[in-house]
Amino acid sequence: MGIKVALEHRTSYSFDRMVQVYPHEIRLRPAPHSRTPIEAYSLTIEPAEHFVNWQQDVFGNFLARVVFPERTDHMSITVGLVADMAVINPLDFFVEEWAEHFGFEYEEHDLPDLEPYLRPVDEDEAGSGPGPVVTAWVEKLDAAVRERGPKFRTIDFLVLANRSVLEDVGYSVRMEPGVQTPDHTLTSAVGSCRDSAWLLVSILRQMGLAARFVSGYLVQLASDVKSLDGPSGPPADFTDLHAWTEVYLPGAGWVGLDPTSGLFAGEGHIPLSATPHPSTAAAISGATGKCKAELDFSNTVVRVHEDPRTTLPYTAEQWAAIRAAAVELDERMAQQDIRLTVGGEPTFVAIENQEAPEWNTTADGPHKRLLASELAERMRTIYAPDGLVQRSQGKWYPGEPLPRWQIGLFWRTDGEALWRDSDLLADPWLPDDRKPAPVEISASRALVEKVVDALGLPESQARPAYEDPLVRLLDLVRQPYGDPPRDAEDIEPGSDSADVRAELLRRLDSSTDEPAAFVLPISRTSDGTGWQSADWTLRRGRLVLLEGDSPAGLRLPLNAITWAGRPPENPDDPTAPKDPLPQQRTQRPPRPLDPAEARYARLVESNDAARGNVGGTDVTALVAEVRDGILHVFMPPTNRLDDFVELVSLVENAAAAIDTPVVVEGYGPPSDPRIQTLTVTPDPGVIEVNVQPASSWAEQDDLMQTLYHQARLSRLSTEGFDNDGTTRGTGGGNHITLGGTTPSDSPVLRRPDLLVSLLTHWQRHPSLSYLFSGRFIGTTSQAPRVDEGREEALYELEVAFSEIQRMTLGDRSASPWVVDRALRHLLTDITGNTHRAEFCIDKLYSPDSTRGRLGLLELRGFEMPPHHQMAMVQSQLVRSMVSRFWDEPLKAPLIRHGANLHGRYMLPHFVTADIGRVAEDLREHGIDFDTSWLDPFTEFRFPRIGTTVVGDAELELRGAIEPWNTLGEESTSSGTARYVDSSVERIQVSVAGADVGRYLVTCNGVPVPLLRTERQDVQVAGVRYRAWQPPSALHPTIEVQSPLHFDVVEKQTGRAVGGCTYHVVHPGGRSYDGPPVNAVEAESRRNGRFEEGGFAAGKVDVARLVEMQARQSIDVTAPGMLDLRRTGVYT
Repeated sequence: MGIKVALEHRTSYSFDRMVQVYPHEIRLRPAPHSRTPIEAYSLTIEPAEHFVNWQQDVFGNFLARVVFPERTDHMSITVGLVADMAVINPLDFFVEEWAEHFGFEYEEHDLPDLEPYLRPVDEDEAGSGPGPVVTAWVEKLDAAVRERGPKFRTIDFLVLANRSVLEDVGYSVRMEPGVQTPDHTLTSAVGSCRDSAWLLVSILRQMGLAARFVSGYLVQLASDVKSLDGPSGPPADFTDLHAWTEVYLPGAGWVGLDPTSGLFAGEGHIPLSATPHPSTAAAISGATGKCKAELDFSNTVVRVHEDPRTTLPYTAEQWAAIRAAAVELDERMAQQDIRLTVGGEPTFVAIENQEAPEWNTTADGPHKRLLASELAERMRTIYAPDGLVQRSQGKWYPGEPLPRWQIGLFWRTDGEALWRDSDLLADPWLPDDRKPAPVEISASRALVEKVVDALGLPESQARPAYEDPLVRLLDLVRQPYGDPPRDAEDIEPGSDSADVRAELLRRLDSSTDEPAAFVLPISRTSDGTGWQSADWTLRRGRLVLLEGDSPAGLRLPLNAITWAGRPPENPDDPTAPKDPLPQQRTQRPPRPLDPAEARYARLVESNDAARGNVGGTDVTALVAEVRDGILHVFMPPTNRLDDFVELVSLVENAAAAIDTPVVVEGYGPPSDPRIQTLTVTPDPGVIEVNVQPASSWAEQDDLMQTLYHQARLSRLSTEGFDNDGTTRGTGGGNHITLGGTTPSDSPVLRRPDLLVSLLTHWQRHPSLSYLFSGRFIGTTSQAPRVDEGREEALYELEVAFSEIQRMTLGDRSASPWVVDRALRHLLTDITGNTHRAEFCIDKLYSPDSTRGRLGLLELRGFEMPPHHQMAMVQSQLVRSMVSRFWDEPLKAPLIRHGANLHGRYMLPHFVTADIGRVAEDLREHGIDFDTSWLDPFTEFRFPRIGTTVVGDAELELRGAIEPWNTLGEESTSSGTARYVDSSVERIQVSVAGADVGRYLVTCNGVPVPLLRTERQDVQVAGVRYRAWQPPSALHPTIEVQSPLHFDVVEKQTGRAVGGCTYHVVHPGGRSYDGPPVNAVEAESRRNGRFEEGGFAAGKVDVARLVEMQARQSIDVTAPGMLDLRRTGVYT
């Protein structure tokens, strides 16, 4: 995703008379060793009557010698160039092994050539040598180097010297000509870029390194987003003449150092002249006749091309058009009375520490809890300042010993407060330096007693709960003698960690004589008019908790309380109409001077309906315990939202009365349209945020923009990077949920044919599945298509569609359960999991349970977009299709894609062509949706690897999709596992502008089976290859097939006329220590793996290539696909 800039540098002189202009030397053309690609260059000189002689000076720099035959009263020199600002890693080089550590000496045969660059910088006249100030400064630097020992790396020394000059010399724009002496620069502690560069040259030469002075252009582009840590760079794009230093390193050549910034020279440094002395690097030198001259100059840079990128996917004009189209769509949907709400499940990863298991494979971890808590608090302050934060148990997945945690934000839709004082909500996951003083154990008793008092119950109903001494004793005698090992190497593979064992002993050694928690049995009376507290009678005489480290509310001995409790109530049907929630019975009182007195004032007498009595046989209870120094309150399950709201009010009043913040945990509120919910939960490798649904595009846009921004401020990111620089998403989804304000309003329930239309459209257009998905696709992925791996499913799906049509004739919303019954066993993965499907209807309308009657359709095939604008374009696309099919249901046959599904639809050309037809269909039905709005997804999903021009043809390589296979069961140290094989990759090869039949394109000597496209001058094909060789993979004996050499062979001459090379890993064999720290480093790693140019020398056996092509043409398994793993079939 590159940026190209146009730079214009103008220097003009106005003379007070007509004068003779003598020959001038101009050094304003990028030097041969410039690493920044220069795509165009021009030099315009006035007066027009002149002669230019391009040459190279003695140091190899480009030099224009200009002769002016006529007298003139002005002279101007204008440089224009276009530069590709592709990111360059300035440290992407190797040094000779013997020069790796500082203190090396150059080889004898290099010394004569390096002599001008090793000559000491004179302070005064020639031969005077360095001055005393710079000499003393170098001695201090040398002492610092000696302190670091003989193994001090050369690169580290250069960083030290460069940064030291930056720290000791302030920057100043000095307009006077010439360069200050090193002593003067150090003494004044200020200088221009020229002065700092010349000072660093002097320092490096005194330290025995060859160094030269460089003048050139510096181009700095404004960042798309502000930096969270360091400086963000210039506020606007900027360019100017600049100067820096280059040092010669054996094996690496000349390496640029910029002491003005303390950085190494990168893509923004465009060298014009590199010489041993500043006097020979002047940009313009020459003379005129005697006159007075006025100087005028300007230096500007503008962006002339920008590919969509993750930090700026759309231009301002595009985004304005998208917003306008969204407003128009909302108005159309309001007229259609669709009543659609759109929710989502964005996922995030940490900016730092991305290699930790919690940000790759495991669901939980301390860093993840810290960042999740930070994000939840930020979102609370914006959306739920008077809402409740509840930290409770989340989903419980097979194979996991306990449910995962969940941070829930709940707030009332009527604007009333659910929790009035946020100071009374504690955060158990604060960092150590922000944790409050621990709470006394007695706080749990005090809180429950206040609730008991508020309900008018006897004090005896506040029951102490104890840990079980019998279980503790049994577990303790089973432990080995002594302390557990702390060294991880002393622990057998697959066993618990040392920390877990130490925690077990700590728990076994804790007291069982003191109450661990206090319990209040509580439930609604049968008539729903008040609360009751069951009088539990226990065989052991006291309440003894089950063993474990879970909250006490999850460890109540329910089986020991009663032989048979009252059957559980059915929760409220979410589709039934609801009365408004009651207003808070208490108003916020004026705050007295004493804060404790202010909180106690909130504990007011409840009305008669809230008073309780002793009775009933229910086993639900409110539990308070002090855990890790924080008071936790475990909420019992409730079937009605009204009951939950009243209990929350009781808990807050009690917490205010004892002036102690609490962590609310336990059971959350039942699903109800009168309350909004936002949850932050853990998932393997990511944090998942389930956002509240939005009824309009503008509302959702505000929500997503806020969430993305607050997540970044919480040091969470929306993208990650592989070691080779490949940009990937979070690894989690951005599932889109479609529903209504209430389940009865859901357009999917009101119009079952809408779901049929969406399913049909998705099946007919594979781009809807693959353009927005993650990298793991296929039959065993998290969201397989309905036709992936089960061809017979399409036949059964057609039967289901006809049944839905038959059952909903007349009144289409009369039987909302029909969709669930017709599609439940078809919208699954190959194991029958209904949740892991591209279209998930688990929460649509299940006839089995009221909890599955939420009217929600979950589209699970969407990966997390890196920018909120891309997320909103996804939402707009889905909303547009809902509107389009609301007026005109889609009645079209399902398509048997066959081999094309995982063949041509894995290539970006066919995916973009297919999604273009989707956008065109929307426009034909009166919905404004520009296909170019999806270009950022193409760039993100199918990144451009590189291009090369061969004659009149352009050869382009792009990433493509490769389905990952789940392998068979294998035994591991921790049990049985099934690995996912991601060792095979796929790229697209496209040739544009070439005469069909004139050229052959080969990859590693095998012809690429190019396919004709809808464009006469474009041909495309895919190439599959083994990228890495894990021990568990399909065909593990096939070795890595890298690099990939592409040649363009002209049939007539039998010779390669151009080509390129793609490396799967660093071409020099560099092994990176970890993934890139940001998108800039990631881009530099990707750029370093593509080499433009280079091709096979000598004659090519064209007849043999044509024969191989013929064999490919009869291989119908994958048309247009070269699989290098089976080249033996073709050869």
